[in-house]
Amino acid sequence: MHITVLGGGIGGLTAALLLGRRGHQVTVLERDIRQAGADLDADFFDWHRPGVPQAIQPHGLLAPVRSLLLAEAPDVYGAMLRLGAGERHEFDWFDAHPPHRPGDEELVTVRARRIVLESALREAAHRQSEVTLRQGTAATGLLVDHAAPLPQVTGVRSSAGPLNADLVIDAGGRRSPVPGWLAEAVGRAPVVERHRTGIAYFCRWYRLRPEAPEDPGRVRAGAGTAFATGGVFPSDNRIFAVALTVSTSDPTRGALRDPAVFEAVARTFAGCADWLALPHDPVGPVHAMAGLDNRWTSLVDEHGPLATGLLGVGDTLVHTNPTHGQGVPLTLRSVQWVARHADAHHGAELVTAYHRWAVDTLKPWFDRQVVSDRAEQDRLAGRAAPLSDTYAAARACCAMEDPVVMRARAQARHMVLPPELAYGTPEIRSRVAAWMAANPGFAPAAGGPSREQWEELTSARSGGNSRDKRMVVPAD
Repeated sequence: MHITVLGGGIGGLTAALLLGRRGHQVTVLERDIRQAGADLDADFFDWHRPGVPQAIQPHGLLAPVRSLLLAEAPDVYGAMLRLGAGERHEFDWFDAHPPHRPGDEELVTVRARRIVLESALREAAHRQSEVTLRQGTAATGLLVDHAAPLPQVTGVRSSAGPLNADLVIDAGGRRSPVPGWLAEAVGRAPVVERHRTGIAYFCRWYRLRPEAPEDPGRVRAGAGTAFATGGVFPSDNRIFAVALTVSTSDPTRGALRDPAVFEAVARTFAGCADWLALPHDPVGPVHAMAGLDNRWTSLVDEHGPLATGLLGVGDTLVHTNPTHGQGVPLTLRSVQWVARHADAHHGAELVTAYHRWAVDTLKPWFDRQVVSDRAEQDRLAGRAAPLSDTYAAARACCAMEDPVVMRARAQARHMVLPPELAYGTPEIRSRVAAWMAANPGFAPAAGGPSREQWEELTSARSGGNSRDKRMVVPAD
């Protein structure tokens, strides 16, 4: 088949690569003239990408990313490691790993900025003879054949002229115009489920100096208070990010754009202070991101597929708020299904089979994200009691001491198992109960500033370094 992919980001490049390696002729249209290249820092810090606001934000690439790349494109994963990406197994928290169980090998976070994955994918796509990358070429509409019983997308209009295709893959992200073009062309709108999230993200990047160790040792990556969360994202090439999240209704949030205020506040969070205590240099300003949503877009309504010849992958299909890092894993899973089944189904059958698979496999993760973000939004906005789930807090602390519970925590965090299955076994329940019995009177404690400290730091625009020495509940 000849396949046209709209969008040259992670989803589009992965789709092109996997389809090309299965013998399809693939053309990728990317409106941005710039592309990820050899200079990671210039591409990451100096590339203005308003259509991809998450590109400058920190990423911790979860287990499905590594597992899928090792299975489908090991050369891409090898390139990421050569570019400086690192691996961190969840059991590295302990002095020694527990006895191995099947699946433990998957519980690895890939420490890398998004640009590392993009650069490795683009390098591989350039080498793939079946893939043509057309930078600076924007899609402007869909070509649709109305003669068939069901409208058929037969290609796209572009700034370089019309392009025919047997299949069009929309990898244009959450701001893709394709759903609107399709609705206009066929008279039926895609079905969109949308949940706004009132969470604002602020991050700043730092580089460890040569004399600094690789990390501060065994410290927790994140902690939360009643109204904010602070976390650290170790990345590639001795670069790390510190991130703060608050409610979009918090009147002090604007002050966090000031680097001095941001760092003073960050130093009051457990974990963040440990990293910022290492010799380092800041890289760039504070980056803010807000106004996100959780959005599910279906090209199938109650009457069936809207058209044939068109599939959406990645954020075009399922866009999730980044609190749990599900975006890239869900993108790669959707791309993998399309690559594996593009030849197995045809016409309406392909669209229907993809829709059913996505609803069964990806939608549950979307639904969990919606519930989690609603609770997080209420907590940050003061509409819910902070740290009120004592059992969940105890379970999180127990995982830091018990590798068996850590395994369950990692399985849930890395999307290997749904949380209800990972945590719901008799073994896990009994171990958490034993931990609570050994810690009578346990009460979850914040790992960051009081509201009074926060107000002082954000209003006075001065530094500070306060650490809560009570038992800190890790941020999951």
